[in-house]
Amino acid sequence: MIYLDYQATTPLAPEARDAMLRWLDGPDGMGFGNPHSPHKLGRQAAAAVEAARDQVAALFPPGGQVIFTGGATEALNLAIRGSGTKGSVSVSAIEHAAVLDTAEAIGAAHVLNVSKEGQCNTAQDVPADVRLIAVMQVNNEIGTVQPTIDWHRKAKENNALFLIDAVQAYGKMPVTQADMIAVSAHKLHGPKGVGALWVRGGVKLEEQQTGGGQEAGLRSGTLSPALIAGFGAAAALASERMAEDEAHVEELWGRARELFEGWELNGSDTARYKGNLNIRKKGLDVARLMSECRSVMFSAGSACASGSGRPSHVLKAIGLSDKQAKNSIRLGWGRYTSLDDIETAADTINAAAKGQGL
Repeated sequence: MIYLDYQATTPLAPEARDAMLRWLDGPDGMGFGNPHSPHKLGRQAAAAVEAARDQVAALFPPGGQVIFTGGATEALNLAIRGSGTKGSVSVSAIEHAAVLDTAEAIGAAHVLNVSKEGQCNTAQDVPADVRLIAVMQVNNEIGTVQPTIDWHRKAKENNALFLIDAVQAYGKMPVTQADMIAVSAHKLHGPKGVGALWVRGGVKLEEQQTGGGQEAGLRSGTLSPALIAGFGAAAALASERMAEDEAHVEELWGRARELFEGWELNGSDTARYKGNLNIRKKGLDVARLMSECRSVMFSAGSACASGSGRPSHVLKAIGLSDKQAKNSIRLGWGRYTSLDDIETAADTINAAAKGQGL
């Protein structure tokens, strides 16, 4: 099996697994403490949470706090719903559903256009009553890197808060400045079921999940020391390996572009995270292709929309027709992908496409 679906999730790093085991039971069978309990086991678990919080915070800009959540979707909901109730929320047309659907659900969505290259530039107006602008740093479907620095500046000019979905950027490149930033552990070789919202100092939020008042009164619920320790270890490892991982990903990108030379690229060739290759072939039957390439794990689009039968809203936003969107596949790789994986996968996929007469 060759795994090329890194945008959906990433393999758990051994270092993250080791960090988690200590807080699942521990060598003495006593690592299961509730981090909100005042006794010794609780204090030990709380210390592990705070150590991981520092590791996670190290990959964010200075001057903010990390609020642990159950994932990026929860973090984005807290940011959008908790930052106010009056005014519009401007979101790019290629945001993840966690942003688009939430902005629509509260009746405040204003959609920002993107170019054919898949970038959302600031040469467009936002509503006069805009209270929040949300533009992701790296798109999860086509990998395009957005001008978040420019959007942060525009948000300030309009007296609005700026939110970044940094799920696909965090741990792979420096995360740019914002008022709030959402991330997920399982996209950087950490465990599923834990994420975080970074909140700049001075930004006020209203709790959306009420209960015990944990996480600075912004997110109630008992924290999982095991998941958070795994998150912290994954973040620390990503920080140490960022340059090495980037070089590896770019090497694989160069080879993949050679091997898929006859395919059309979706999105920018340059303003892009090089661990994402979204490509298409005219007339391609993607369902048949995936059935014939079962040894290669790749995607027909965003994992969150798979099985819906709808064309990707991201591919539609950059001007592709329904047919072109449905002729597209996404390949994603990273730290644990080898050059041989890329070459073998390309041989398999190209052979199957050729079998369709393409």
